[in-house]
Amino acid sequence: MHGPDKNASAPSPAVAKYPGFLTVFPSIMLPMFLAVVDQTIVATALPAIAAATGDVQRASWIVVAYLIAATIAAPIYGRLGDAFGRRRLMFVALAVFIVASILCAAAPTIELLTLARLLQGLGGGGLMTLSQALIGESIPPRERARYQGYLATVAMVANSFGPVAGGYLTEHFGWQTIFLINVPIGLGAVALTWRLPRHKSGEPHHWRADPGGLILFTVFVATTLLALEQAQHVNLGALPVAAVLLVAGIIALLLLVRHENRAPSPLIPLGLLRMPAVWRSDAMAAFHGAALVSLITFLPVYLEVVRGASPSETGLLLVPLTVGIGAGSLLTGRLVHKTGLTTAFPVVGLALVTANLLVLALWAPDLGNVAFAGILLWNGLFMGTVMGVVQVTVQSASGPRRLGEAAASVQFSRSIGAAFGTALVGAVLFGFLTLKNPQAARVFAAMVEQGTNNAGTALSELQRAAIKTDITDAFRAAFLLIAGFTTAGFFLALTHPLRRI
Repeated sequence: MHGPDKNASAPSPAVAKYPGFLTVFPSIMLPMFLAVVDQTIVATALPAIAAATGDVQRASWIVVAYLIAATIAAPIYGRLGDAFGRRRLMFVALAVFIVASILCAAAPTIELLTLARLLQGLGGGGLMTLSQALIGESIPPRERARYQGYLATVAMVANSFGPVAGGYLTEHFGWQTIFLINVPIGLGAVALTWRLPRHKSGEPHHWRADPGGLILFTVFVATTLLALEQAQHVNLGALPVAAVLLVAGIIALLLLVRHENRAPSPLIPLGLLRMPAVWRSDAMAAFHGAALVSLITFLPVYLEVVRGASPSETGLLLVPLTVGIGAGSLLTGRLVHKTGLTTAFPVVGLALVTANLLVLALWAPDLGNVAFAGILLWNGLFMGTVMGVVQVTVQSASGPRRLGEAAASVQFSRSIGAAFGTALVGAVLFGFLTLKNPQAARVFAAMVEQGTNNAGTALSELQRAAIKTDITDAFRAAFLLIAGFTTAGFFLALTHPLRRI
């Protein structure tokens, strides 16, 4: 077991006397809330947007464009924040986000809306990364865990609030209001960010632009995420396009690594990523994102198809999971603050989550609604032991001058892990059904794309029962795969060199 680097874990002079909770937390909470809620608030408005613009086929690009841009923006803001000041860059990110939100509301066509969403993602990716980095800049290491727990709670609230708010605003005031609501909230975030103390940037005279790295990184992210988006269509016709995009992404990644090893001021901090404490933490974030996002994505389908839950019952059954994640994050943050221990908590948490997923895989159909909700609450509590610890350990290992790069590496790893994990789980579900019952695979694909109430209505009762059995078996395989993600995270936490801060 290795102890933390002395320079990394000791508070810098800038944070020896750190500002109070009411100065720091609201100033980082509102930008984080904006970035997270904008990823989910659009989902319920997509049908209305497609109807208004007359282009249903391209509606998914509204979501994909934001994800691509936000993922690309994360390391850029991290690097620029380290060089020129994170507080200053937060104002830039908020300005981009607010202007892009107005452009989204004014867009008359799906193409212009997609371009505006790309710009909005360039702002949103900065809000996520800089919020995390500002915690490291303003708060000593032991205190950071507590704030990470608070931010995890904000993210869970935003994820739950987004679809509800999106549906209400779209129904009563039009889909444009889901973007216009960002303007007053964003201006409030600007006012709160103004209250943050100013810190001197760590390397104001040594940063140089890395356009080659930016181009290769953009190609890698765009082609990889587009390949995954194609793969999730569960359509054999989309596989050749997905394969070509994936090969292009791999080539871009190899060229990116070669370029960044030679660049004097690289966009991607490969030196930082070679540190065992950093790459293990980022890998944990990727597997945690894969498990959590795939679970949240496919649980509603499972609950409605296999258990026969109504949409309202499904929403209620998912509440324990989101509440548990927030509570687990808060509790873990307080325990890290009091004990200084870090990876001990995800070691225990991920072991229990894996056992929990095995229970879902083997006995979920036999559980009543109360027991199922209890399982999800338990799952959420121990899922909440990971991300706060990951951010704290990466920031402690990287040192105060590279906090932006560290926060960006975690955000990027989690996004990529979530995208890959969700695509793999979808591929397992569809592949299992295709091999066992092609008709069940077609019905399941229709359920994913059209909703469970609009698929399979022409089938007989006997056919529906057989398809339900096959889908139940497919979900067993999916839960086992998600358990594989958490098992990988468990071993990464178990072998992590940074055990205490």
